[in-house]
Amino acid sequence: MIAISIQNPFNAPVYHEETVSSTMDVSRQLAADFPAHGTVIAADFQEAGRGRISGRKWEMDRGANLPFTVLLRYPRIEDIPAALTLRAGLAVSLAVEDFVAENGERITNNNEQRTENDERLSVQVKWPNDVMIGGKKTAGILCEVIDRYVHLGIGINVAQTEFPEPIRDKATSIALATNNKKIAANDARFLLLEKILSRLYDELETNAGNDWKSRLEQRLYKRGECVTFIEGAADSGKIVTGFLTGIGEGGELLILPDGGNETRSFVAGELKI
Repeated sequence: MIAISIQNPFNAPVYHEETVSSTMDVSRQLAADFPAHGTVIAADFQEAGRGRISGRKWEMDRGANLPFTVLLRYPRIEDIPAALTLRAGLAVSLAVEDFVAENGERITNNNEQRTENDERLSVQVKWPNDVMIGGKKTAGILCEVIDRYVHLGIGINVAQTEFPEPIRDKATSIALATNNKKIAANDARFLLLEKILSRLYDELETNAGNDWKSRLEQRLYKRGECVTFIEGAADSGKIVTGFLTGIGEGGELLILPDGGNETRSFVAGELKI
């Protein structure tokens, strides 16, 4: 691995490789050497990048996107921040807004007042681990806890311009969503990485992250709408329909089921799109 000059507020190294099986795999191997809290492994291409649900693979163009893993070291399990995956999603969404604004575009979240001619895009967090732009998936987050380490894997579609047919209507990239040729033409992935690390540090390591729940709910995908939710495993067959009211203190999803008068909380499952 090669250490690269990237600003990292965790005061830990940032490593880069051209091709890896996945940055999560490299992160697990690196953990044996007791790396510093906030160490980062980034790559140009993953041969076996995967999603939260078994069998889902991240299809990516070489050099166009940003896969990376942040190693977070905690002395005890109870020291791990609550709702870590969602809070990482919040950090990513804020960083994407920073990044896009710097490249000459405007982004808003869906809860802001918009006019008929307002072309700004919405960056939202879809429970439990996706970041959406304009209703399409732009980033995914995978969190694994092994011993004292949290391996926080993040994958972002930055400049990819085409997606396979099965996901074409569900996925986008920052360049596509903003129609920004500068993002597509320039390799700005590591500028985006710096912004994500800055936002992630603020959310997890400073008092700025104390009100994460209210700020996340402001950009929670489908909040205040009727949804269909698959409880537990993707093939469980347990379907819940109802009104998505928000999230709990531990990051659980809150839904008021159709015909019910009490909100239910869910810690595992997926919103159906």
